[in-house]
Amino acid sequence: MAPVATTEATVLDLASSSTRAVNERLTSPEAPRTVTVTGPQGAHALACGLDSDIDVTIEGHVGYYCAGMNQQATVTVTGNAGVGVAENMMSGTVHVKGDASQSAGATAHGGLLVIDGNAAARCGISMKGVDIVVGGNIGHMSAFMGQAGRLVVLGDAGEALGDSLYEARIYVRGTVASLGADCIKKEMREEHLTELRDLLDQAGFDADPSEFTRYGSARKLYNFHVDNASAY
Repeated sequence: MAPVATTEATVLDLASSSTRAVNERLTSPEAPRTVTVTGPQGAHALACGLDSDIDVTIEGHVGYYCAGMNQQATVTVTGNAGVGVAENMMSGTVHVKGDASQSAGATAHGGLLVIDGNAAARCGISMKGVDIVVGGNIGHMSAFMGQAGRLVVLGDAGEALGDSLYEARIYVRGTVASLGADCIKKEMREEHLTELRDLLDQAGFDADPSEFTRYGSARKLYNFHVDNASAY
């Protein structure tokens, strides 16, 4: 694979290279600091396992698990992303300029995931410290079993938001179809407005934090009690 050097970035073209070859180049100790990947055509597992301060722009749509296990890197997808974008991300930034399929940011421990469009079902499922900001709507069962981190939604949320939530915090500007087990509406205090304003600024969204509602765990299902059996 022979990358084409430009004045702005090294270009890796998937029309003439395999996903494996591109990923090997991106994770190599000699990888360039700025890379543009062209011709993805929905390729799966693209830009996975990055562990350096590299800036990768993918021009087009990607398939499953793009930027999974990301550490330190900044990955931008100019199109849409398939299932599990930024799954198990540890740090860095992943920015999807289109829509994302289900399980965006699943199990992610850190970093920032920004989705300009909509995110499908189970966005932030089992999130463990990641910050997720969605410019549009999210689907059902989002933040299911969310343990830590923040989920910000500028649009609406689907059914069973925050089901079996632990300590992840959720901010929604639009309507919520229904709340999941043990997820409740909570007071929006000044520290939450400040936190939300910082997250919106980081994600590049111009929105008023006072228009959002905060949701969190009622903390009634942490330990099993027979009186709560029907809620599990």
